[in-house]
Amino acid sequence: MTDWTSAATRPEMAAGLQYHIRCKRGDVERYVLLPGDPDRVDLIAAEWDEARRIANYREHRTFSGRLGGVALTCCSTGAGGGSTSSAVDELAVLGADTFIRVGTTAALQPEIECGDIVISTGAMRHDGTSQYYVDPAYPAVAHYAVTAALVEAAERLGLRYHVGVSCSTASFYCGQGRPGFNGYEQAFFRDKVDDLRRAGVLNFEMEAATIFTMAGLYKLRAGAVCTAIANRITDRFVYGGIEHAVRTANLAVRILAEWDGRMAHAGKRHWYPSLTA
Repeated sequence: MTDWTSAATRPEMAAGLQYHIRCKRGDVERYVLLPGDPDRVDLIAAEWDEARRIANYREHRTFSGRLGGVALTCCSTGAGGGSTSSAVDELAVLGADTFIRVGTTAALQPEIECGDIVISTGAMRHDGTSQYYVDPAYPAVAHYAVTAALVEAAERLGLRYHVGVSCSTASFYCGQGRPGFNGYEQAFFRDKVDDLRRAGVLNFEMEAATIFTMAGLYKLRAGAVCTAIANRITDRFVYGGIEHAVRTANLAVRILAEWDGRMAHAGKRHWYPSLTA
């Protein structure tokens, strides 16, 4: 390991290399896909026309490249809000302004089948991280244009998809109403799944609330698409279909880039449907 010296308030290595993701300015594009699993970065980048590895440090594996003429980056966040917040903060410093979480999820509604995708419009902030950025009453909301691009992509790909509110948790086991080691549980675990189902919440996942909250505070754009690999209502688990979320996210970036070009050409600050009709 190379020795380096920096201010403790905002640690940076030589040439502005970011402490956690080990990327510097010029490495990261404005459109960034955020899988949790580092191995999923390779799966996402395999669909690109060009891809190059930038960094691989801790849970953060980063590739940049081009897809259909659009420059983009993929950086894994690891599981949960803590490591996700570090990645988003450092990617934003390097110029990223549009983020799409790409992951897996557990459905909370009986009609969502394993292999379907869930596009999050917002997230309940049980992530254990976002409350350190702003009052818990601040909403974790996806950017409307990113959500629209994900819906458009799912339609073009002919995928089964669902759109609505997610619940982001800080824990995969007890935080999602599962018993812990040796069957450990508290009484409030038992009602969590049914309470969320009755409220119309679509799914459990672990990063969207952190990403949405930070994007809102930093005036950035964010969305999320996940493949359902489990249904907590029907108690079914089928690990597969990850490529559905991957293809949707990659296509959504191309759609957003086209819309952003049209906005710029028209001199508009905000996307609206007739602008790209």
